[in-house]
Amino acid sequence: MVTLYDTTLRDGSQGEGVSFSLQDKLRVARKLDEIGIHYIEGGWPGSNPKDEAFFAEAKRLTLKHAKLAAFGSTRRARTPAEEDSQLRLLIESETPVVTIFGKSWTAHATEVLRVSLDENLAMIADSVRFLKSHGREVIFDAEHFFDGYRADSEYALAALAAAQEGGADLLVLCDTNGGSLPSQVSAVVHAVRSRLKAPIGIHTHNDCELGVANTIAAVEAGAVHVQGTMNGYGERTGNANLCSIIPILKLKLGVECISKENLAHLSETSAFIDEVANMPPDEQRPFVGRSAFAHKAGMHVDAVAKNPRMYEHIDPEAVGNSRRVLVSELAGGSSMVLKAREYGFDLQKGTPETRAVLDQLTRREHDGYVYEDAEASFQLLMARALGRYEKLFDLVTYRVFVGKRALDAEPVTEATLKVRVKGEEVLTVAQGDGPVHALDGALRKALIPFYPELSHIRLTDFKVRVVNVKEGTAAKVRVLVESADERESWSTIGVSTNVIEASWEALVDSIEYGLSRLRT
Repeated sequence: MVTLYDTTLRDGSQGEGVSFSLQDKLRVARKLDEIGIHYIEGGWPGSNPKDEAFFAEAKRLTLKHAKLAAFGSTRRARTPAEEDSQLRLLIESETPVVTIFGKSWTAHATEVLRVSLDENLAMIADSVRFLKSHGREVIFDAEHFFDGYRADSEYALAALAAAQEGGADLLVLCDTNGGSLPSQVSAVVHAVRSRLKAPIGIHTHNDCELGVANTIAAVEAGAVHVQGTMNGYGERTGNANLCSIIPILKLKLGVECISKENLAHLSETSAFIDEVANMPPDEQRPFVGRSAFAHKAGMHVDAVAKNPRMYEHIDPEAVGNSRRVLVSELAGGSSMVLKAREYGFDLQKGTPETRAVLDQLTRREHDGYVYEDAEASFQLLMARALGRYEKLFDLVTYRVFVGKRALDAEPVTEATLKVRVKGEEVLTVAQGDGPVHALDGALRKALIPFYPELSHIRLTDFKVRVVNVKEGTAAKVRVLVESADERESWSTIGVSTNVIEASWEALVDSIEYGLSRLRT
């Protein structure tokens, strides 16, 4: 059994761009508890008003699995533990667990704290002893332990021994600078376990992109407690990523940490944390990323269709993820067959129909279209190539006017549109915050009388990318439009040297796809 200690709310929030409000922190704590995390580090009482408010509110949290931990440091130099204001705040937080860090590297003791080596050891032992006297479970984080061990192994071990003598329940070896290698971590954990009786934990950073590897090496060497953050958030390049550590422990090493049922919610939890932190999701994140089980090359797709184990190291559903087949010019007949099946089309490998779809795809990708993030447009492409596309309206003409007078705060944008719907020509005019918004408004005015269900569809995102940068202002642009209704969201694409035309194409695909869904 390995216990999981999440420090997303403290160490993770130190990552660039990561910020949690008080309510965010409470929501994250509840979510971590739901998936079975054993310890949730809430922050540092007294370091800022938000953390003080969190611990006040957290007293009303009903956690089913997790213990809440408050984080702090050892007492100040030449100050009795019982008189140290920071240690008193840790007690006043009323958490069942308190985690404190102390210096285990001689250079940090003498150059940063500017205390004697003996005083540093006393600070560790006194602080742990004081917290234990108040009935707390105490976790000691030996900061910079691996650097300290390389500089003076006996002193680094003495720091751990001081915490053990003070009554620490757990000794955590920290690779604070993130510069250690798995072989070094493994050797040090073995050495520590041979000298000390207290259980050993591991806390690593990802500066060499070895945070997860070093954590796993420590567990294989006998560590029974791992610290990390969800999605690897953290200062500099981040902390060890629990979203990778947990499935490796559970599925690769057979080590109990969370239940099989909770593991199946890992991808959902990862996405939830990204959303709350307002961080863009890393789609290539192992195990939980959207691309973790995405297959693009035709040969790979063909093999996966026959046996998923050929190109997948685990079942995606084990971590709550799913297999995706991507379409591109690299796709073969097997990719088309599998993708068509997702859309309800019955294609067979090697048939003229399948070749027609592949030919269309290849030509359009040559023109700058990319369908990996615009699957709604690809479904329409497939329907058109197979003769199963029902056109809902025809464009007659559109005109977009953008003008600004010197005294105007913002430009005025107006779209005039004429379309033919069910044999009838309709002319509409709409203003908007920009050309796409104005065109969308004019098109909706024209179509809603014929297709009232369009009122349930809304645009949610709009992105523009340059296809051939070297062409400068004459370059093609790729427009991606994301839309949604009450049930799901979808993305469409348009490509042109004219951004308005590319936007119109993506907009039309978005509306036609949305309407076709609602009408079936």
